[in-house]
Amino acid sequence: MTTPVQTESTESTEAKAPSTIVLTDIAAQKVKALIEQEGRDDLRLRVAVQPGGCSGLRYQLFFDERSLDGDVVNDFDGVEVVVDRMSAPYLAGAKIDFADRIDAQGFTIDNPNAQNSCACGDSFH
Repeated sequence: MTTPVQTESTESTEAKAPSTIVLTDIAAQKVKALIEQEGRDDLRLRVAVQPGGCSGLRYQLFFDERSLDGDVVNDFDGVEVVVDRMSAPYLAGAKIDFADRIDAQGFTIDNPNAQNSCACGDSFH
């Protein structure tokens, strides 16, 4: 009887693994404020993975009004985060946060898919 219980527990843990990107509340507030500064209501935060950087791939975060075929869209308290279909597998479960401290300021990405990353945190492999 112990084995089925362990199997069920493992399956439920795997089923809860995040399959999309996560935007923290602090990051969502910052994105919302930046969009308001732009004076537009059609912008969304696009997160993409592009070849480059010292580790092979690098992150891109920018405001975008476009909708591309296959985009994965998530809403965080009124802030839409868009990931293109090619970048989505690299960003599944990644968490975007915003740091506003004396030693660090800006958006950060904690990506469980990154095997290696560079010291600056902008690129990964």
